[in-house]
Order: sequence, then structure tokens, then C-alpha cells
Amino acid sequence: MVQPLFLQPVFQERIWGGTALKDKFGYDIPTDHTGECWAISAHPNGPSIVKNGEFAGKTLIELWGAQPELFGGYHTKVFPLLTKILDANTDLSVQVHPNDEYANLHENGELGKTECWYIIDCEEGAELIFGHTANTKDEFVQMIENNEWEKLLRKVKIKPGDFFYVPSGTIHALGKGTVVLETQQSSDTTYRLYDYGRVGQDGKLRELHLDQSIDVSTIPHRDAGFSPEVSEIPGGTITKYVEADYFTVYKWEIDGQADFEQNKPFLLASVIEGEGKLTVDQETYSIKRGDHFILPAGTGDFQIDGNVMMITSHV
Repeated sequence: MVQPLFLQPVFQERIWGGTALKDKFGYDIPTDHTGECWAISAHPNGPSIVKNGEFAGKTLIELWGAQPELFGGYHTKVFPLLTKILDANTDLSVQVHPNDEYANLHENGELGKTECWYIIDCEEGAELIFGHTANTKDEFVQMIENNEWEKLLRKVKIKPGDFFYVPSGTIHALGKGTVVLETQQSSDTTYRLYDYGRVGQDGKLRELHLDQSIDVSTIPHRDAGFSPEVSEIPGGTITKYVEADYFTVYKWEIDGQADFEQNKPFLLASVIEGEGKLTVDQETYSIKRGDHFILPAGTGDFQIDGNVMMITSHV
């Protein structure tokens, strides 16, 4: 019998984190500066643990290595995806991520980091930094050296329900008062370009990675093209946001009873609103906001019944 794999999130403290992960999702967070919920993770810096069934207590890293049948025989050296929820209680540092080739060469074989964001919630008038205004590398470097950050960095107004696709090389930063679900390559490599002169817990200015940031930034900035496709199904609405090199990401809005077929090597699912029931192989599981699970290969037909909003993804 194929069972869904419900996962225990891992929490990461961050200088910019807050309490939204507790307030909105009911998580038992470690401190009032919790910035990240690593919800579905097989990264060594925070691996998820299975909560149910015959694999309870095992990490996703262990399953990826020992149970390839769960993942349809899809094989890469490491589990390829990582799902997070981020609480930007204050502005994040301005950062950029390398691609696979650069990260493999300079970060001990780590994957690059292309990611995307679904804005779960944000303050009125919230913004994020997405891209920059420099036309050439020389202009980019000169504006950095002259501290012309207001001129260099491109700000975008946001609202709940917005979606952003963020390929490696894109300069970006979440702004104060923003909660997002992030789907990304399984990587923890971030180059910090600018940090508002903040100091860390040790009282020293936080480290910047200017050389690496200049190396990997896309210049001039290019908005990555994607066009969401919305389709109505009995019992709900499916929005396919992006079908890209590393992941395909959807929003499922279920209001009633909806039937699905899991025909991918594996499917990642995060409940961001509401509650309902998931039926797989005649077994029924309660699902609610803040739950995260994987539907393995061989799941086949399944059903969701209730009033829920989910972000799902697959390779």
C-alpha cells in the first residue's frame, strides 16, 4: 500500500525572522526570531523527518538513498527540491544565488539555486527587491562602489497571491512584513550583496560576498518569463504558475471534492489555507494549514475533500 509521507518541518533562526510561523501556522518555533520553516527538505543543513507509516522517524535523506521506488526511480545525487516558508519580519539582505555550474565549482559540489515565491501574506504596501538597473558589469560595480543602492536596486510592490519566478543570477530580497512559500533547488548557497550595515549576534558587520555576487549576477537584469495557466476542475481550480528547468509549481484551490492522479515520480504538497481530507488507496488522512507531505510514485488516483489551498510541485 502506498502512503503519503507527512513531514516534520525544521526551523531556522534568522536575524530578520519573527513569530509569523507560530502565529499563522501554529508551529512550535524555537525563538521569536524564527525566519525559515524548511518544510520538505533533504538538505543536510535541515533534513525533514517522516511522521507517519512504515518510514516514521526516517529522514528524507535516508529515504532518497535507500528507497528509490518511492521516487519512481528518478535519480540525482541529492533530492532535488526544497520547500520553505519564510517569515520576513524585517528586510532580508539583498542577495543572489549561483547556477549549478558555479556552485559545483566553488561550493563543494552544492547545487545552484533557482527558486520561486508564492506570497502567502504581506503588510499593506509591502515591497520586495527584484532585479537591478545596471546595463553593464562596469556600471554595476561602479554603483556598488559608490553605495548607490537606491539607484541600483529595483523595488516591486507586492500583495498576497502574487507569484515570482527567481532564476539563479537574479538579485532579490524579501521586504519587511512578508510571508512566502518558496520552492527551490535543494541548495543553501546565498551570496549577500548588501545588508543595510546590519550587525550579527556577535556585534560585527555581517559578511558580504561582493566578488561572488558580481560573478554570478545576471547583467543586465532580465525578468524571467512565465505565464500562469488557470484551469477549472470539478471541486476546484488549478493554477500552473511555472514549468521550468528544475520544477513545475501549482496552486490548488479545492472547494468540495476533487479527484487527481499522481503520475509524476513524486509530488510535493504544502497546505497554506484551510483544512480537509486526503484519500489515498482507500485510507483517509486529515490535512490542515501548515501540513506538508510527499505523494510518492505509485500513488495513482487520490482525492481531496474540503476547503483547502495548497502549493504543489514536482521535478
